[in-house]
Amino acid sequence: MRRREFIALLGAAPLAATEHAHGRGTRRVGFLHPGSHAAVSMRAAAFKEGLSPQSSPDGRGDIEVVMRVADGDPDRLPGMAEELVAAGVDAMLAVSPTAVRAAAAATRSVPIIAVDLESDPVANGWASSLARPGGNISGVFLDLPEVSAKCLQLLGETVPSLRKVGIIWDVATGSVALRAVEIATAPLNIATEIFPIRRLADVPLAFEAAQQARLGGIMMLSSPIIGGNPKYLAELTVARRLPTVTLFPEFAQMGGLLAYGPDLQGLFRQGAVLLRKALDGARPAELPIQRPERFQLVANVRTAKALGLEFPGAILVRADEVIE
Repeated sequence: MRRREFIALLGAAPLAATEHAHGRGTRRVGFLHPGSHAAVSMRAAAFKEGLSPQSSPDGRGDIEVVMRVADGDPDRLPGMAEELVAAGVDAMLAVSPTAVRAAAAATRSVPIIAVDLESDPVANGWASSLARPGGNISGVFLDLPEVSAKCLQLLGETVPSLRKVGIIWDVATGSVALRAVEIATAPLNIATEIFPIRRLADVPLAFEAAQQARLGGIMMLSSPIIGGNPKYLAELTVARRLPTVTLFPEFAQMGGLLAYGPDLQGLFRQGAVLLRKALDGARPAELPIQRPERFQLVANVRTAKALGLEFPGAILVRADEVIE
């Protein structure tokens, strides 16, 4: 076992321990995430909050969370998913398409709850329908065309001269998000240029290419790479003087221009409540797939001024948070 995995196992946090209905003690749930330990800590805290006894109809708090964090290396996820199954977890939260794919390959019986902002679960073959998934996978998935259209609309309102936008796309997340962008740009009269990335080191190269191409703005699609490095990416976009939007609120909170997307802490609490239902007897096959419950629009006025831009009043009025 690798040292980081050993530490993660030691750090698995039991919420409480009571007598299990089937004669076993604490129930165990897996938490499978492709990102870095630093980025995962707040998400894990929100997940554990959602698992707390008050979220359960019977008030039981007999859950231990077994963490598996790939620290930015998605190739580790299949082995980690197999470890969680071998450890006898009663259910598993899988975050991102790569984690869901790894979990699905590791088990067809253990309930899997996904938190996935990059996939269509039906198109990926993980569910027969949103209302009745039909297998051992349910969870929270994003409506990608709708959110992509909203992000591009907001960027266009902020940069009225926008005619061509660069799309930064993490190859590991699959092509569903790219198809969503195609759907979103069709009625907006905005051309796109795709910049595929596979690791964080590819992002500055993509921005350099976008700058040389004189693109009017950038949209960074959802991925663990983008979501796990908001401060670094915010500073990069300002240094390159490229107006950028993404769906991770922390990006704009930490200096990026604009973000519109799910409340991430709420998203993990939502996933935890679904997982708790599976632990308490609900079958994932019959647990309807959900959409994020709350979205956030964050506009950074200070960054807009640095880029020579001004947010229209309509955005500032609608924003959940304005960074002055």
